[in-house]
Amino acid sequence: MRRVRPGASAARGGTGGTSSRAAGEERALTSVAAGDRYEKPEDLPRLWHVTLSVSGKEAPLKEVRRGLEQLAHDHPFLLTSRYANDHAEIRYWEEARDLHDAAAVALRLWGEHRQTAQLPPWEIVGLEVIDRETYHQRIAEGYGPAPATPVGVHPF
Repeated sequence: MRRVRPGASAARGGTGGTSSRAAGEERALTSVAAGDRYEKPEDLPRLWHVTLSVSGKEAPLKEVRRGLEQLAHDHPFLLTSRYANDHAEIRYWEEARDLHDAAAVALRLWGEHRQTAQLPPWEIVGLEVIDRETYHQRIAEGYGPAPATPVGVHPF
């Protein structure tokens, strides 16, 4: 059994039949009722600004910087990192369906890359995840985190 849209000719589409409309005649749209509005699906990915703070025992500054630079090289989505010998802050944009997904990725970032980037064995002590609109609103109003510039790895 072959299914067809309401109002569509059953002869169309690969059975060798001809169209039921005359040449040049426009087809009426039937999928959207007049007056209906397009609504953006809610499950599309959105951009989230993430600030991850880590802290722990003191480590040589050169090693901390090298580890953060390696992390940025491996994952170019990182915008900026600031560091000291006992703490660091990483800022980046994450594309995720919702805040929960963005936060879950952020909470795994340090631990999953500790070995490959040779990061200090510090723990996550802070996490902020805000949507793009909130980030830009904060910047426009002059409060909140400073824009993530200059991009790169810098000491506090």
